[in-house]
Amino acid sequence: MPDIDLSFVLLSALTLASIYGLLALGVSIIWSSLGMLNMAHGLTFTVAGYGAALAATMISDNGAVVLGAGMAAGMLSGLFICSVAFIPLHDKPNFVVRSLIATLALSLLGSQVLLWAFGPNARSLPPLFGSEPVVLLGMTLLPDKLGAIGVAAALMLATLWWMKHSRTGLEIRAMMQNPEGAALVGIGLRSTAMAVMAVTGALAGLAAVLLSQTYFVSPFSGTTPLVKGLIVALCGGLGSIPGALLAAALIGTLEALTGALLGGQYVLMTQFMFVIAVLIVRPRGIAGLLDHTRE
Repeated sequence: MPDIDLSFVLLSALTLASIYGLLALGVSIIWSSLGMLNMAHGLTFTVAGYGAALAATMISDNGAVVLGAGMAAGMLSGLFICSVAFIPLHDKPNFVVRSLIATLALSLLGSQVLLWAFGPNARSLPPLFGSEPVVLLGMTLLPDKLGAIGVAAALMLATLWWMKHSRTGLEIRAMMQNPEGAALVGIGLRSTAMAVMAVTGALAGLAAVLLSQTYFVSPFSGTTPLVKGLIVALCGGLGSIPGALLAAALIGTLEALTGALLGGQYVLMTQFMFVIAVLIVRPRGIAGLLDHTRE
């Protein structure tokens, strides 16, 4: 068994859990409120990464500017997806299948457009949280991981607070609990959908910027995060926010341990095995609505 730096594994697990939590939270909110499995969520991730990279090159490499540009690009991408794949289709028969195909087509087309516009070469983002390691309780902690954990946790808490206390957030929660009842009391489906896609796009944008501290931005860099977000959401239960956050913590820990003990080539294998085991034991996921079908 290889020597393991427990502090590094713990920090990596928390970082991955935070980023996967952002992605899975977006997938779960979209499914439970709009009934749409957004296969273009990875495209939003990629667009946000390029938005942050362009801001770092053309405006400023200040961390706040880069983070803000990534979230703004993700928000705009979410609004575009809503305008193309949800609003024209939401009242059509077989909406779930139609929207799945539409968002998948958008993802494929968008990746090719980004490849044409920016080329195949990967881009990197500047360090957002400094480069000096932090020593705490005898452990050396990397600033990019500490910053990612803190920023992701703060935004997830802010999103949950906003959904609980703001008027728009309450409308989204009403849509999540009973879409027909929400429509009967006058909650606008289209305006609420735009708010949902804007918020989840911003979450994906933040995840893109934070993950690009370790990896690079490329036209297809959103594919793996989309798969990971879907894995976490399925494991937690589609539509369950607590389940998605718990699954993010479990899968982030599993990935960090697998990478440390076996190597990165086994990460996806162990994650899919874990999800299959969870769904065999609990078909609805950890705490979700996987068995709930939407007409």
